[in-house]
Amino acid sequence: MDLTVVTYVVYLVISVGLTVWVARTLSTNGRVFLADVLQGNEKLADAVNHLLVVGFYLVNLGFVALYLKAADTVSDTRGLFEALSVKIGVVLLVLGVMHLGNVYVLNKIRRRGIMEREQLPPVAPQGWTRPAAPGV
Repeated sequence: MDLTVVTYVVYLVISVGLTVWVARTLSTNGRVFLADVLQGNEKLADAVNHLLVVGFYLVNLGFVALYLKAADTVSDTRGLFEALSVKIGVVLLVLGVMHLGNVYVLNKIRRRGIMEREQLPPVAPQGWTRPAAPGV
C-alpha cells in the first residue's frame, strides 16, 4: 500500500477525532460561560452554543479537508511521521486559534454586559432631598 495514502488516512482520523473532541469539550464547558455572557438566558445560551459548534465544525473540517494534500510523496516511515507531525501540528494550532478567538469575542460581549449592568442604579430614586441652607 502507498504510504502517502496511509498518511492521508491517519491524518484524517486524528484530525477529525481532535476536532470532534475539542468541539464537544467547548460545547459542554462553554455553555456555562455563554449563560453568564447572555445574563442567564438559558435558551439563548443553548442556541448560541449550538451555532458556535456548527461554525467550529465547518471551519475546522473545511481546513482539514483543504490541508489534506501532501506536497511530497511519502516513501518511508520517517516521512510518514514527519508529514503527520506537520499536518497535525497545524490543525492543532488552527483549533487553538479558533478557540481563543471565540473566547476573546465572548469575553468582550460579557464585559460590555457587565459595564451596562453597573451603570444602572441598583434602586430607583425614592425622592429628592432639600438643598442645605447657606451657612448651616
